[in-house]
Amino acid sequence: MAGTIAIKNGYVFDSLNEINGEIMDIFIKDGKVVRELSAAELKNAKFIDASGMTVMPGGVDSHSHVAGSKVNAGRSMRPEDHYKTTLQKTSLTHSGSGYTVPSVYKQGYDYAAMGYTTVFEAAIPPLEARHTHEEMRSTPLLDMGGYLVLGNNFFLMRYLHDGDIEKAAAYVAWMMKTHKSYGIKCVNPAGVENWGWGKDVHSLDEANIHFEITPRETIKGLSEVNELLGMPVPLHLHANNLGHPGCYGITKDSLKILDGVKPRQDMDVEWAETKIDPSRNRSVYLAHMMFNSFAGTSWRDCESGVKDIAEYINNKDHVVIDSGCTPFGEATVMTGDGPAIQDMYKLTGNKWSNTDVEMEGGSGVIPFTYFKANPVHSLQWAMGLECLLLINDPWKTIMTTDSPNGGPFTKYPEVMTWIMSEAFRKQTFSECHKWANDRSELGGINRELSLYDLAILTRANPAKTIGMAHRKGSLGLGADGDVTVYNINPQQLDTNNYEALLQAFRKAEYTVKGGEIVSVKGDIVSVPEKRTYYSEVHVEDEQEKEMLADVKEWFRYYTLGFANYPTPEKYLQNPTPIKINVVR
Repeated sequence: MAGTIAIKNGYVFDSLNEINGEIMDIFIKDGKVVRELSAAELKNAKFIDASGMTVMPGGVDSHSHVAGSKVNAGRSMRPEDHYKTTLQKTSLTHSGSGYTVPSVYKQGYDYAAMGYTTVFEAAIPPLEARHTHEEMRSTPLLDMGGYLVLGNNFFLMRYLHDGDIEKAAAYVAWMMKTHKSYGIKCVNPAGVENWGWGKDVHSLDEANIHFEITPRETIKGLSEVNELLGMPVPLHLHANNLGHPGCYGITKDSLKILDGVKPRQDMDVEWAETKIDPSRNRSVYLAHMMFNSFAGTSWRDCESGVKDIAEYINNKDHVVIDSGCTPFGEATVMTGDGPAIQDMYKLTGNKWSNTDVEMEGGSGVIPFTYFKANPVHSLQWAMGLECLLLINDPWKTIMTTDSPNGGPFTKYPEVMTWIMSEAFRKQTFSECHKWANDRSELGGINRELSLYDLAILTRANPAKTIGMAHRKGSLGLGADGDVTVYNINPQQLDTNNYEALLQAFRKAEYTVKGGEIVSVKGDIVSVPEKRTYYSEVHVEDEQEKEMLADVKEWFRYYTLGFANYPTPEKYLQNPTPIKINVVR
């Protein structure tokens, strides 16, 4: 049960309310931020003395791979990932294991220990939505949601090829409700369908086989659908040719397709108090920019193309990105981009898993290790940080590792410290292959992000981008009572002392979720209830009826019956629908 809590005398960084290190008190009642507490309420409240410490909203991760059959495949194929990292059971918490792909209980505790309270799964294949929700339901402490993979869906490819945007929109609306998902994810548009036949697409205007639709048509069509419906999150795009030398060109050209598209977010919600407009103002969300930003023609001459894409984004207002940083060490690469995984298998020879999800997409999993001595890996480390440091406006950037692709989310403290400390970057440079410096711009960047900037990258902007700023990412009146207290005194902040920053970010002094203290110095002390968000999108009954006639006709090609396709609400922990495109 959400309690009453007072967080006193902390240095508050709340970017959605333009609060930059002011000493303030934060009051929470019944799980929500309130302006003040009465004398009687204060008498019975829990107190946190945050004097000399940094106070931020709870962390929001808008792109992470934490649930579903693909993630579970990564757990299953990596026993070595589990016996090395274990978590002992306590009277309050479950046991767990896993480093790059932790078990569901452990990942919830690990996120909370770092100060995160909200995490969105980045890719849900519709046929695997039940499994995804089962794992999200079992992940403790975190409010969650996920994006539905639709860029190579049979029905959408047919509708978009025929130019039938209204039927495509009706299908997307039905799918969001059917699978209790939140937004549109587009992976290697038009290309993953080819992968089912051992092929791919390599340019924006190359049509795939059978459906004869191009990536350009797919991106444009899905964006039109997204804005027609008023979805909470922009089209979440994983561009073509990801991870290949020279891919930065097709990435930039993909972003150009949506220049001029007017964002339309139509959510029927009660908005928390903010000074900055909390509604989304971008039409495309580029996933894990680093992996989409290689220049060169081969691995022999590859270099960073981040600067070119960053310059484009600096001059445009329709793009937001997450970084996809690679902090070195063990990772497990998993993606709905089957061709990309197969290429990595050919490069590394590591054990490898690929699957085709009938009529809807495909995916692959491969273990991976990023080495400082490896020229390409060192370059990738530099590129990930460039994504956050070369884009001038922090409101266009979100910090991620595309966990566990670039590395596990538990490496976020390292990324936070690199972008705040030039000294830490230089120290890491000294251990890297020289390509990190020679083939990137990072060595010439002396920019250090502030705690206010960090609150944008890890709280305010992820929440704003995905349509959760009505309750997440701020400490304004009516916001969820999710708070992180870091043992960092902004008045004594020394970015040369990066070890102190690392220690503070690895284990938050306090993590508060919905007005309950859930973690103290990394130890879980309570496990309150969580929520699962999804979009309940309205379209006219006649539009849905016509679309469903098509779907039911084609469903004979699925390996399960139409009645068994939907994901019932019972698979969700505290299902919380957000009404979209409603008639008022």
